[in-house]
Amino acid sequence: MGSTGGRPMMQIRRCAIVMFEPRSEVSLDLSLLLQGQAGLATRMHWQALAAHLEAPVEVSIEEVDVMGRIASDHWVEPAQVGIEGAVLARLLEVGLVISQAPGGAAHRDRDQRVRDANWWPLSALQHRMGRWGDINSAREMREHKLVTAQDLHARFGAPPVAVDAPDTDPLVLPDTPDDARDQLLRKRATCRNFDALRALALPLVAQVLKRTVQAHAALRPGDGMEFLKKNIPSGGGLHPLETYVVALAVDGLVPGVYHYHPMEHALRPVAVATDDLRSMMLGFVSGQDWFADAPLHIIQVARFPRSFWKYRSHPKAYRAVLLDAGHLSQQWMLSATELGLAAYVTAAINEINVEKALGLDGIDASPVMICGLGWRAAAQVTSEFDPLQQVWQGNPASHP
Repeated sequence: MGSTGGRPMMQIRRCAIVMFEPRSEVSLDLSLLLQGQAGLATRMHWQALAAHLEAPVEVSIEEVDVMGRIASDHWVEPAQVGIEGAVLARLLEVGLVISQAPGGAAHRDRDQRVRDANWWPLSALQHRMGRWGDINSAREMREHKLVTAQDLHARFGAPPVAVDAPDTDPLVLPDTPDDARDQLLRKRATCRNFDALRALALPLVAQVLKRTVQAHAALRPGDGMEFLKKNIPSGGGLHPLETYVVALAVDGLVPGVYHYHPMEHALRPVAVATDDLRSMMLGFVSGQDWFADAPLHIIQVARFPRSFWKYRSHPKAYRAVLLDAGHLSQQWMLSATELGLAAYVTAAINEINVEKALGLDGIDASPVMICGLGWRAAAQVTSEFDPLQQVWQGNPASHP
């Protein structure tokens, strides 16, 4: 590190992953209205999206130009790239430029975690900028009248066709007789009407966890290496999803939050700053009250470095993690259905709220979905998708 007059020079580098997006904002302009015009003014500006930051940062054209002069893979002194003054100070303040100075430790540490996690840049930005915090999706659906299929049709018109088949002669496949597996699959339906007063038995919970997330064997090919064998497939056999259990009403289990260990088939308590677990879960599932009544929820948290250890900066690595969640969710639903239980899966979650509650950083570890388990209520209050009438017979929802 160089020095000037005996003082060490500050060294800088651009943050690991950043992209720029031109944005436009339309606002009411009274001066245009007074001139007899439409009264709408459009302002164009740039936003910087960085993988270590929580939200986009508005930047000027000058700041975009300055960022283009700073390398991300090695440290330089500002004078070497001709940058100084207020522009540099602001870029350091918002975290788009990283420094080795003590005052820049917070941005530097988060940026380093992004580097160490081996994210593919576009996946990192998609994940980070797609996270929600304090969103009430159920309320927004109701306010904008986007709840029923009729609501959606009125707003958006008809959806794309259900099947887009080529115009060629079909070869009809032979039919096969139904067996117990076919009957089970037909009974699978997302529950939106849980009996909030009926607790789950702990052995039932244990059985669903055993079939869904327990590891039934482990391969240890070398020092510090362990690959788990579960009932669901995983990209590279890496199983990056960790399970957190939120128990509201389970006989034999104190209400609270737990981490599930897949090899031990055991729960360990996790401290959270609330005694109102249902309200916490209602926030986690973004106001979807039809899910919050479930007596048990599991939060699937992706530990991205577990997957990216093998698939380093790989364009398909993040997709593989989401595919893992898909495999797990179907196993969860079928395992519950086979036991006569009701279940749900949702990706409409407030990831930021979950991260704060569980002490996750959102870079190395972040939730990707939440599942629930319980007993179906006697009456269908919120509509469920059951066109085969395997769950509800002659009991339509009182409201959608």
